Amino acid sequence: MTPRPVVVIGNFDGVHRGHVALLRAARQAAPGAPVVAVTFWPHPMSVIRPDQAPVLLSSLARREELLRQAGVDDVVVVDFTPEVAGWSPEHFVDAVLRPLDPALVVVGENFRFGFRAAGTVETLTRLGEGRYAVHVEPLLTDGTVPSSSTLIRHAVAEGDFGRVRELSDQVFRFTGVVVKGDQRGREMGYPTANVAVDPAMAVPADGVYAGWVTRLDIPSPRWPAAISVGSNPTFDGLERRVEAYVLDRDDLELYGVEIGIDFYARLRGQVKYEGMEALIRQMHLDVEQIRVLLHRL
Repeated sequence: MTPRPVVVIGNFDGVHRGHVALLRAARQAAPGAPVVAVTFWPHPMSVIRPDQAPVLLSSLARREELLRQAGVDDVVVVDFTPEVAGWSPEHFVDAVLRPLDPALVVVGENFRFGFRAAGTVETLTRLGEGRYAVHVEPLLTDGTVPSSSTLIRHAVAEGDFGRVRELSDQVFRFTGVVVKGDQRGREMGYPTANVAVDPAMAVPADGVYAGWVTRLDIPSPRWPAAISVGSNPTFDGLERRVEAYVLDRDDLELYGVEIGIDFYARLRGQVKYEGMEALIRQMHLDVEQIRVLLHRL
């Protein structure tokens, strides 16, 4: 007989070290029981207070992928609507937890739920009497501040990917479908895969980065890449985008393909050069620096 599941509840944006610690606690609390992650999409703040909603570190598909990599057996996504935002804590338990029939519910010490965050861990425990137990996990800290998606968002915005890896134990991945750009990269000998910037998603500061590109539609290797974020000021561009040149490859047909762009390190900020020749010289220097940097890994 399959044991009743352990349910872990959270936003899990980016699935950082704190989230992984929560999932590990769930696994250790009931060895052999399936672990189910309950998450919310879109971010609750985008429904409750859209003007204060944070940019997201990962798409829903990426979030599910990271949760499964962290050991989750199943992911339940709650479609967060204005109706759900108005649920009482009791209704939340009846609508979300009761159908899952958990033996144990695991949450972080700052967990809140229900209309106007009226439900606390004490509420969750009281509502679970006779149904499920509750395990409250303390927030993971680096000795000073708790690990959080907010800290990672700040690090991404600054292009500090060493800090991102410290907080999340993973590289930051930006995903999107490749669209046709201005074709200038191809003219200069550095064809790029262009991905439009979604204002709802976290994007690094404008500049040039070392990283990798991966196709997400089929099994794919991870290709080393030079990545540019910005609006291409040398040509007075207006649209902000993410462009990735896969080192030494001009044969990739990626239009219409969803790719993952993994950021490893920032090389420099974005500069407006005096013409194409100056930009090509700098791109050559950037590519050689990136080649050396990624070859060491």
